[in-house]
Amino acid sequence: MSEDLFRFQITAQQEEERIDKCVAALLDPLSRSYIQRLIKEGRIFVNGTPVRANYRVKADDDVSFYLPKAAEPDILPEEIALDILYEDEDVLVVNKPKGMVVHPAAGHYTGTLVNAVLFHCKGNLSGINGVMRPGIVHRIDRDTTGSVIVCKNDHAHRQIAAQLKAHTIVRRYRAIVCGRLKEDEGVIRAPIGRDPKDRKKMAVNEKNGKEAVTHYRVLERFADMTYVECRLETGRTHQIRVHMASTGHPVLGDTVYGPSKCPVSGLEGQTLHAMVLGFTHPVSGLYIETCAPLPEYFEQLLFKLRQRGILR
Repeated sequence: MSEDLFRFQITAQQEEERIDKCVAALLDPLSRSYIQRLIKEGRIFVNGTPVRANYRVKADDDVSFYLPKAAEPDILPEEIALDILYEDEDVLVVNKPKGMVVHPAAGHYTGTLVNAVLFHCKGNLSGINGVMRPGIVHRIDRDTTGSVIVCKNDHAHRQIAAQLKAHTIVRRYRAIVCGRLKEDEGVIRAPIGRDPKDRKKMAVNEKNGKEAVTHYRVLERFADMTYVECRLETGRTHQIRVHMASTGHPVLGDTVYGPSKCPVSGLEGQTLHAMVLGFTHPVSGLYIETCAPLPEYFEQLLFKLRQRGILR
């Protein structure tokens, strides 16, 4: 198996950090446990000598290691039913169900949206994002439902990616959040980056975050929850979940950014739905807008909340 060589020099600011933490910060995709395994195997060197995980680095230390290249598994087409909101020769918009992962990753190499669209499109998908993410230009979380656009060729992919970068794609979500929002509408402007205390999470990060803007509007208020529409101006990882949690109103069911125990029994994952998706067609130039209906679990929850009474 081929390997990549990584080599860097420790700065004064990094001095006295543990070597495993230091390497993890420099190579964001790698978990600290994986780095500790490399250290245990004697694969990480400081000044040419293998080190232990508890070694604390010194300024000007020379750190080097070979990182094995992961072999990409075969991603196979699977006949999985798709709820198609729009389709033509260039793009496909799908209403993704709860629990479905958008693209294959460790632990999820089957049953993903990619597996499904590979079968549906007979392999005619853009290849810009490689074999693991054919056709995928953006994604939503596993337990978030709703609209995902898939590109069938590289031209469509580049055009849609440019619109995402320019923030011209319309993306409106529906969510139920914990607590009662006081304002009828508002804008959350807070940069989002890796949580410095937990690399697996995102957080409002003023120092190292990227610009993130979310517009929200209250649709209905209940005794201890609020039904809202959120419009993304930017599209950072977990943006709505992080932004709403930062206001003290996490998305209902979000045990990562909200309470560890969901207040509604039987609810799996965050109550978040990508309802409206609007974009300029990459070939015709026409504006296309799709609307994904709320999933059944979401409608049933709203029905129960409305029975308890709506507050203005």
